[in-house]
Parts: sequence; structure tokens; C-alpha cells
Amino acid sequence: MSVTTTPAATATEPTANRFGVGRLLREPLVGPLLALIIAVVIFSSISDSFLNPQNVSLILQQSVVVGILAVGQTLIILTAGIDLSIGAIAVFGTIVMAQLADASGPFVALLATLAVCVAFGAINGGLVTTLRLPPFIVTLGTFTAILAGTRLLAGSETYRVEPGLLTFLGTSFRIGSFSTTYGVVAMLLVYAVMWYALSQTAWGKHVYAVGGNPQAADLLGVKSGRVLLSVYIVTGLIAAIAAWAALGRIPNADPNAYQNANLETITAVVIGGTSLFGGRGGVGGTLVGMLIVAVLRNGLTQARVDSLYQNIATGILVIVAVAVDQFARRRSR
Repeated sequence: MSVTTTPAATATEPTANRFGVGRLLREPLVGPLLALIIAVVIFSSISDSFLNPQNVSLILQQSVVVGILAVGQTLIILTAGIDLSIGAIAVFGTIVMAQLADASGPFVALLATLAVCVAFGAINGGLVTTLRLPPFIVTLGTFTAILAGTRLLAGSETYRVEPGLLTFLGTSFRIGSFSTTYGVVAMLLVYAVMWYALSQTAWGKHVYAVGGNPQAADLLGVKSGRVLLSVYIVTGLIAAIAAWAALGRIPNADPNAYQNANLETITAVVIGGTSLFGGRGGVGGTLVGMLIVAVLRNGLTQARVDSLYQNIATGILVIVAVAVDQFARRRSR
């Protein structure tokens, strides 16, 4: 006896698959974006002032320095590496700027900082590519050396920077009733430029290829060493921009500033869905991950939750994000 397939039988196909919802949920950015929306809804229901323009502006301004550094960290992690020195490079840059500003002028100080930070990035990249040392070990070593060098250079003193070019990114402006700073604009521009570079250029495709499968990338003719070196150099450039933004936030070059910046950038990248094993993720997810952490801290502060509990919540988020990444990798095999 033959069986005729009826329209009702074909309707048993999951609606999610027919409309691509299942595929959408597998995108690395979707999970973090949903988490951000849920966090905003929860905290806005707890506090009437959470979504006030002033508070939203405060959240963005407090995220500028770590947010910019997280772009560089994303590039490194996309290549299956990790950078423990990026925060220390930025702090070193602030000291260089502050010391050279009086002697040589702010423009020369800014250019010198750019050169120094790029040089540190090139050193990291050179050690990783030439000696084939693990990025964790290389950047742990340079972090220790740069941190000590910063304190020696500064003499453990804090340098005040006069208003002008070096503090420009801290200048505020208004868009209607919303007030923000040029530092926030600079941060968003860095994200936009790197999104374009990663998604629309051959260099970006090579970064993903090297992070996903370096052996296959070599077989396809990708110069893995050159790509890795370029990633570390670009990360140094981003650290210089973050140093400039840091002086805009607080016009003091402090050798002890941003002690946890390295961990905070890794947190934003991982929560944003970028895989620690390389080749998966992007700066869009990092931006969302950074906002999740900023919203969480701001919301819990408004709810009068102790900062130690805030750190516990952030740590749990990181563990959950890594667990989700592991699960996604196993499902894709």
C-alpha cells in the first residue's frame, strides 16, 4: 500500500529550521546580544534612572579605554593567542606622552607614543613568529618587563597633563539631550575600522584562517608569520590610541593605572563570543561583551551590590561563555 505525503506531514519540519532561526541562534553574536538585552531590561526595571541619557553616557565613557584595548585583544585571540601585555603597553604610552609633552610638544609626544607602542607590539609579534614561543609566555614576560619599565621611567610619580591635544578625547559634546565625549566616538571608530578590516579585506580573511587552521592556511599560500606579526603591530597601534583616550578620561599619567585592563579585555572578548581557540568571533561580539560587563557593573552599583559580588558575577559570566564556546565547537565537529 502506498503512502501519500500530505502537506500536514511536511509541516512536521521544525519551524525554526525552515525560517533559519536555528541557524541564527548558532551565530556567535546572537547569544551575547540577547544577554545584553536581558540585562538592560532587568536593570531598567530595577532602577528608573538606568536608561537616563546621563547614565547611558556614563556607561560608554567608563568603557572607552578597556573597550579600545579589547579590539586589540580580539585580534590576538582570533589568531589563537592571548596578550597579557596590552594594558601595560597603554600605560607606558601615557607616561611617554606626559613626559614628552612639556619638552617636545603634544604632537611630538603623541607620535612618539605611537612609535613606542607599535614597537612593543612588533617585539611581541617577533618573538611569537620568529622563536615560535607561546603568546601567553611571551606577553607575560613583556608585561612584567614593561610594568617595571613604566615605574622606572615615571619614578613612581604621577604626571599631570595640560588640557589640549593630549586630553582632546575627553572633550564632551551634545547630540540633542545626549552628552558624550570624543573618546566614545574614537572607540566606536576603532570598532568600525577593525570590523571592516576583518570582514571585508583579504588581511581579515587571513587572520581568521591563521587562527582557525594555520596548517591549512599555509597550504593555501597564506604567510602565517607575516599575518601574526601584523596582528601584533596593529594591536600596539590600538594600545597607543587607548593611551591617548586614557589621558582624555583622566588627565594624569599614573604608572599604576589600569592594573586589571588585560583581564578586563579578555573578559569582554570571551563574553562577546570570540573563541579562545581562534578563528571564530569578531569585534562586534567584543563590543557587545564589553557593554555587558559595563551594564552589569553599573546596574549592580545602582542596586547597591558590593563590588566583590560584581566580580563574582563577572567571573561566572566568563566561565559560562567559555563553556558555551566549547559546546559550540563540539557540535560543529
